[in-house]
Amino acid sequence: MLSIAEVAAHMKLQSPVMAATSLDERNEALVRIREALLNNRDKIFAANAADLDAAQKNGVAAPIVKRLKFDESKLEGVCEGIRDLVSLPDPVGRVQLRRELDQGLVLVRETCPIGVIGVIFEARPDALVQISTLCLKSGNCALLKGGSETMRTNRALFEVIHAAAIEAGLPEGCLHQVEAREEISELLACDESVDLLIPRGSNEFVRYIMDHTRIPVMGHADGICHVYVDAEADLQTAIDVVVDAKTQYVAVCNACETLLVAREAASTLVPALVAALQAAGVEVRGDEEVRALADCEPATDEDWDTEYLSLVISVKVVADVDEAIDHINRHGSHHTDAIVTQNAATAERFQQLVDSAGVYWNVSTRFADGFRYGFGAEVGISTSKLHARGPVGLDGLVTYKYKLSGNGHVVADYASGKKSFHFRDI
Repeated sequence: MLSIAEVAAHMKLQSPVMAATSLDERNEALVRIREALLNNRDKIFAANAADLDAAQKNGVAAPIVKRLKFDESKLEGVCEGIRDLVSLPDPVGRVQLRRELDQGLVLVRETCPIGVIGVIFEARPDALVQISTLCLKSGNCALLKGGSETMRTNRALFEVIHAAAIEAGLPEGCLHQVEAREEISELLACDESVDLLIPRGSNEFVRYIMDHTRIPVMGHADGICHVYVDAEADLQTAIDVVVDAKTQYVAVCNACETLLVAREAASTLVPALVAALQAAGVEVRGDEEVRALADCEPATDEDWDTEYLSLVISVKVVADVDEAIDHINRHGSHHTDAIVTQNAATAERFQQLVDSAGVYWNVSTRFADGFRYGFGAEVGISTSKLHARGPVGLDGLVTYKYKLSGNGHVVADYASGKKSFHFRDI
């Protein structure tokens, strides 16, 4: 059995072959993967049932168990995502610049796959499907390590996906599944073979990855997202946005964890918002001003820096939009934050000054998702400001190269003054 280092080295050699595959070949692989997933649903569901049973026996928290489930609805969702992915244009080979440097000397900048990508992700089976298909569509090879709680489901999904990709003619080394936890350390040491790591999980886990590898890392740690309800907010809009942002799916990084309310309208907004959240089953933790207006649990300083991933929310009264911005930039994770207001100028100020990958106006933070952006799902969400930011879809999985073509041109002619550049975009 090959070590992870040997697998990664082999994959590195095959990555140029994968990068050279045509759009038709990659789309054909995606079509076959979709068909194979549907045809093997019984095998996949049986594996998932075993994972769910083991999770419940091991006392895994209910919100996490919800993530583990892969049923008919999840299957339909990933298959719809694959169908959308097939319809997207090729991210590879796009000409970003074509410039004539001199007569017959032409420079082209063209998109190309990153190469070999290692993705270490949470125990969520649909993530494996999304990540693998995005990597294939963008011409990348991928090493995939999913959470151990869904080991059986991930194995079943991977076997189906890998077999369909190979049958479609993609290189045998286009995908590899990493299963053992100890293999993560081996993967982190493959800096000569792996071009990029994308970790998805807790803050501590992502920080561990960043601190123990020389491979470039793209991703985010916490998902501490905020909704600020301004004094000029429409109350029903605020209730709709806040309740959706908190409760639509709690165990995800784009769920709202802290609600900020403008002091000017707090006497009206706070009781209504707290009541709506509590009616939806949310435990509300408020500061002193909130608790003076509504019955809820007390919030501590720690709450402003906590990603609950459960039906808990912290609520704070702030003076105005500027204090809300300051609080978010101090305590947030630069992921996704929203304002609810009818004042366009206030919304523009909030969107300009909040330093996050996604800054929304009158919409739920739950929209921070590659599928909902029309990216054909995502490999993750990046809070980095280099290369890719926000939901990372196909465009975030390609880089570019420069191609220079001439006819015996040499630098000596330009250094001596015999020739000169004229730089003309063509």
